[in-house]
Formats: sequence, C-alpha cells, structure tokens
Amino acid sequence: MNASRKGRLVVISGPSGVGKSSIVDAVLARTDARFSVSATTREPRPGEVDGVDYTFLARDEFVALRDRGDILEWAQYGGNLYGTPRDAVLPLVEAGFDVILDIENEGAKQIRAAYPEALMVFVRPPGLEELTQRLERRGDTSQADIERRLGVAGTQIAEADELYDHVVINADLEDAITQVIGILNKVPDQP
Repeated sequence: MNASRKGRLVVISGPSGVGKSSIVDAVLARTDARFSVSATTREPRPGEVDGVDYTFLARDEFVALRDRGDILEWAQYGGNLYGTPRDAVLPLVEAGFDVILDIENEGAKQIRAAYPEALMVFVRPPGLEELTQRLERRGDTSQADIERRLGVAGTQIAEADELYDHVVINADLEDAITQVIGILNKVPDQP
C-alpha cells in the first residue's frame, strides 16, 4: 500500500481474448493492488469458488443489492446479471489500496459517471486479425461466438479513446504488464 496517496478504483477493460486476465493477474502479483470480485447470477462453472472467482447470488438477491445502491456498476450478459458490490471495494480504496475492476465498457461508463477520479485503462489488441487468432487458439470458442466477440470488440475499441484515460496495446504480454504497472505507479497530478 502506498500511504502517500489515496487508493483508487482502477478499471481495466478490453475485448475478450486480449489478455486482460493475464495482465490483471500479473499486476496483482507485482503490486499492492487488490482485485474486485464481481457478483453474478449465473451458475458457477466447474472449479469456480464462491467469493474467489465470483460471488454467486440468486437473481432476487442481486436485484435487491442493485436497487439499494449497493452495486457500483452492473450489466446483463447472456441473461445473467454481473456487477461490482460496493462493500467489497470502497473500504479497500479508503484504506489506500488501488482496487482493480475487470469490467466491460458498459460498467466502465457507470464507474466513470459515478467516480470521475477512477483510473481507466483499456487493453487493446494490436489488430482484429491478431485478436481473431488468439480467440481461435483458445480452442473453446465456436466460430459463431468468435464472430460475436469480434463485433463487440470493434465497438469496445471504437469507444476506448474517449472513455479511458490510458490505452495499452497488448502486442507483447510482458510489455503490456509493465505499462499497466507504470500507469498505476504514476503519481497523479495534484490539484
């Protein structure tokens, strides 16, 4: 923890397959930043642990939290709700920690509106052709899903320069990790 500055909400976004999770995992391992565990109404996948991978909630529980204002940002994907619980994040920020939210553009827009001081980082691929190859190499994504994800990626990339403070191109994973850590370590301008 850096006692010389206040903690921040740090949004890290990017298209599916861009390497966001690998970057976030490395940043968490190399800094004092903390990770925000999202809540979801979807069923756990094999091997997922409640409170570690996600906080799994019944839909009515999620909606009640959201309606009380206890969700910082939320979105619906594939019929399931996803969001960031307020009480899992803001106490860490107040204690001086940067808290990383790995969320999509819609959630990032909500964070930007409610917390304009949040640090916003977008990870983009060197190009859509490279992103296509990365998604195909995964081997767990159908061609139809790849096409859908590429369509979403095009929209996300088009919004990136306006919505985010920093855009990091992940052409080389270690370089991208170093750039994100450098962004986190930069002392913000004082008013």
